[in-house]
Amino acid sequence: MGGRIEDYALLSDLQTAALVGRDGSVDWLCLPRFDSPSCFAALLGTPEHGAWQLAPTGADAAHCTSRRYLADTLVLETRWRTPDGEVKVLDFMPHRERAPQLIRIVEGVSGAVPVRGELRLRFHHGRISPWVRRTDRHRVAVAGPDSAWLRVPPGVHTYGVDGATVSEFTATPGQRVAFLLTWQPSHLATTPRADPDALLAATVEGWRGWAAQCPYRGEWREAVLRSLLTLKALAYEPTGGIVAAPTSSLPEVPGGERNWDYRYCWLRDSSMTLSALLRGGFRQEAAAWRKWLLRAVAGDPSAVQAVYGVAGERGLPETEADWLPGHLDSRPVRFGNAAVGQLQLDVYGEVVDTLNLALRAGIPMERQVWSLLRTLLASLSVRWREPDEGLWEVRSDRRHFTHSKVMAWVAADRAVRMAEATGLPAPSSEWRALRDQVHAEVCERAVDPRRGVFVRSYGSTELDAATLFVATTGFLPPDDPRVARTVEAVQHGLDHGGLVRRYPPGAEDGLAGSEGAFLACSFWLADALTVLGRHQEARELFARAASLGNDLGLLSEQWDPVGRRQLGNTPQAFTHVALVNTAFRLGG
Repeated sequence: MGGRIEDYALLSDLQTAALVGRDGSVDWLCLPRFDSPSCFAALLGTPEHGAWQLAPTGADAAHCTSRRYLADTLVLETRWRTPDGEVKVLDFMPHRERAPQLIRIVEGVSGAVPVRGELRLRFHHGRISPWVRRTDRHRVAVAGPDSAWLRVPPGVHTYGVDGATVSEFTATPGQRVAFLLTWQPSHLATTPRADPDALLAATVEGWRGWAAQCPYRGEWREAVLRSLLTLKALAYEPTGGIVAAPTSSLPEVPGGERNWDYRYCWLRDSSMTLSALLRGGFRQEAAAWRKWLLRAVAGDPSAVQAVYGVAGERGLPETEADWLPGHLDSRPVRFGNAAVGQLQLDVYGEVVDTLNLALRAGIPMERQVWSLLRTLLASLSVRWREPDEGLWEVRSDRRHFTHSKVMAWVAADRAVRMAEATGLPAPSSEWRALRDQVHAEVCERAVDPRRGVFVRSYGSTELDAATLFVATTGFLPPDDPRVARTVEAVQHGLDHGGLVRRYPPGAEDGLAGSEGAFLACSFWLADALTVLGRHQEARELFARAASLGNDLGLLSEQWDPVGRRQLGNTPQAFTHVALVNTAFRLGG
């Protein structure tokens, strides 16, 4: 249920996001934050679970003729050419001053095109149908703490039927009809006035002003810039937290149980996002995220979690929404994420590596941040020998995952480098000793003695794409034969339609079903091939993976080479980060 994952476009006001399908239907929107309950949940059900379609009437509206983002923005332009003429819709979410708004402007291009809007608000993830009342200029929907105000343009026939607010009019050349949907707490009696055209101009200017800072001028500029815009759209501006994706429970296996809520801030994902933004020249976001990190882990930084809420919340209880049938009948639909209680040792490495990158980018090392770094290393020095759930968040027994140990080495290595660069007080000899101990153990216990390749975990023979980090982090030099053998083993042993799986089908992770190719892993392989000097292979793989974005350049978590479709939550920060970093690496 819902369209194909690649059918959707992203809108964002830097505090939440909406997904708009090719049919002109907004099928996903959480208000007022990324991780709030949705008021449109057709993505995980049917239009009866909340949606807002605005399109020409008739069968011609099922799919638009074309669509695009206005250059260097997240303003979506969708066009329909029908027997009656041509019409376009501009969809955007303006930068928020007080209340979140979704604005849809219909413009006639030619002929006289009948247009119909159907607004079905369903609060609490499609569960609650609000009461709707009429005022002079609005239709106001209220349920519990939520209210949504639809401003109806003059001259548009609007009425209620079967739980929907319907608007009908005919679009003629040059005519502009603007619909504004505003959310606010239900106890507020009025909603602020707004000028849609002025907000459109400000939104375009804001996105373009931000994009203009990007220094990348390589051959993949369009894909890189669209990825950076997408990553910016996933940053919660009030706090600096960065969500992994704006959606929940889009399936990794259609019809299966691998459905997770990604509307939260994983330290790993947000650290990697910051690394991509820093490479793109965006330092302000890095400084904001560093402040978010300090607040999130305050109290007991040694008890660092893998994932937090956008404001640093620590409790994210995982629940199942049995009233939603799920995208492509994939159940259960989950909200919240139990990964909050997992041990994922690799996050130490990602966080410290990003702090090092920020320092190298010219962001001064504050004493508070340095104190946090020392606390993290003290905790890691005690915990690094423990098994964990690892990067892939397995829901089976903890293991000594190779990638987790390699990233523990990265944490110690980058901490030593920062101590040397800043001269700040640090137990550098202890950090060097930690670095050497981790390195020695990984080389002894994480290599398959028969094949001479790094494997998924100690004592295993399974491959894991995350072992490619031995090549790209500097854990071993490129000319070490174990590096080349590991890259070669991953390239061929985890191949899935010319892309890369994260680990072999059937590998124990506590879940049923076999996944598609993991797009970030395909970019990681391109990185590793570049490190080995196999540049042509790396370029071909990069181009192949990057081409799997939808018509707007958006990428989800996985790709199904058999069904030729995207899988998993979308757009996925992890994937777009990998694209950006690989493009910069290929460009030298």
